Amino acid sequence: MRAIIQRVSQASVTIEKTCCGSIQKGLLVFVGIESKDDQEDIEWLTKKIVEMRIFSDENGKMNRSIKEVEGRILIISQFTLHAKTKKGNRPSFIHAAHPDAAIPLYEAFISDMKQHLPGSVETGKFGADMQVQLINDGPVTIWIDTKNKE
Repeated sequence: MRAIIQRVSQASVTIEKTCCGSIQKGLLVFVGIESKDDQEDIEWLTKKIVEMRIFSDENGKMNRSIKEVEGRILIISQFTLHAKTKKGNRPSFIHAAHPDAAIPLYEAFISDMKQHLPGSVETGKFGADMQVQLINDGPVTIWIDTKNKE
């Protein structure tokens, strides 16, 4: 799994002119699922996001987690995080999981996140044409890949 995590002061997702998810202070998480992903990837990524200390403490240091600041999370599926761009000018998405495999993993990721942050998780809709708006706070943007746990 790959994720782009952005600390936001607000974010929302709209589908067909209807807002289906909106948060204030928290994290916007774009998540892409690869064909090789499994439950272990979900658990590792969820724990990493929930415990990541990227919110400022009283001294202005990034020292607090999403739980500690009582922030919210907006999760958006994004298969393009698995784009391969080595050859030519058209990205290849050969490693992105097909919907029949990706949807259950995406839903399990959301469920796992909701267990860690009850009442604090909003989502887009898998496979939908979505418009995402955000105000990046910091800016803070972090890329995570469960296959590269450095």
